[in-house]
Amino acid sequence: MTLTLTDFITQVSSNPMIALTVILTMGVILVNGWTDAPNAIATCISTRAMAPGQAILMAAVFNFLGVLLMTMISSRVAMTIYHMVDFGENAGDATLALCAALFAIVTWATAAWKFGIPTSESHALIAGLSGAAIAINGGLAGINPVEWSKVLVGLVLSSVLGFLAGFILVRLIELICRGMNRSRTVKFFRGAQIAGGAAMAFMHGAQDGQKFMSVFLLGFFLAQGHTGATQFEIPMWLMLICSIVMGFGTSVGGYRIIKAVGLDMVKLTTYQGFAADAAAAGCLLLSSLTGIPVSTTHTKTTAIMGVGASKRLSAVDWSIVREMVVTWILTFPGCGLLGFLMVKLFLLVFK
Repeated sequence: MTLTLTDFITQVSSNPMIALTVILTMGVILVNGWTDAPNAIATCISTRAMAPGQAILMAAVFNFLGVLLMTMISSRVAMTIYHMVDFGENAGDATLALCAALFAIVTWATAAWKFGIPTSESHALIAGLSGAAIAINGGLAGINPVEWSKVLVGLVLSSVLGFLAGFILVRLIELICRGMNRSRTVKFFRGAQIAGGAAMAFMHGAQDGQKFMSVFLLGFFLAQGHTGATQFEIPMWLMLICSIVMGFGTSVGGYRIIKAVGLDMVKLTTYQGFAADAAAAGCLLLSSLTGIPVSTTHTKTTAIMGVGASKRLSAVDWSIVREMVVTWILTFPGCGLLGFLMVKLFLLVFK
């Protein structure tokens, strides 16, 4: 199915349920800008390679480019999320369930942001949708195990590969640059880290942008009464709106996450920041091309952990790591349960 901007404006202005679905989806994208997008630029800000305002603008631009170019190359991540759950054949109930899931995701992510903990918006999205699908179907019939298995693979991939890639790459850089003039290498890696931050922002758009646009289109089609849409095209205007909203979220509330990831967890130099960015971006590229939806938060933070651990384990503030890990572990059952309960509440109130 295709959706033109003219059709979108007409439908939103005439259908209150579509308008509500759009508002909630944009709310989720905005919160993603608060919680996930700051991870992409945290290191280049913490090492002072870029000023915060410049980094946020760069993130917004490269988020859009990531969405655009990766969608042209492969939209497999979007398809994985789109087909992960089934809200049933009743379009009205399905739309309510999706709206309830989006409300739960916004609530969960905002609470984590309040405490400065970089929760995974990707996993909140997956958990919230799954909990809602279970609630509306009265069981696991609405869960697609094949697509869900990709989520579990992505959980391991983003955590293990991120850590190992960060550890190995920083050691490789230290080996290559041994004996070089320090002032020259610092200047080089300051510029390289800007490129690394841009690459991370690009891959964040490639991964998370596709996830949320697929949910946007799912909600739009359900609100129109189309429960059987299996194929869709992501329009250019939606990519642009998604990038703008995500960038605005980063500028409004991203500084707490930037501080937790870029400053509190590990103290990084420019070459270490570059190693973390390059390692995480490489893992995200691999995941996007294979259609595996991974968490950009997990990938980036574990890459930073790997870089810090390459010096010594005590270089990492493990109390910060512990807070993150606890939040990650709680996200699936917590946000899933919240999505389940919100569906029951929405059906009770609105039906």
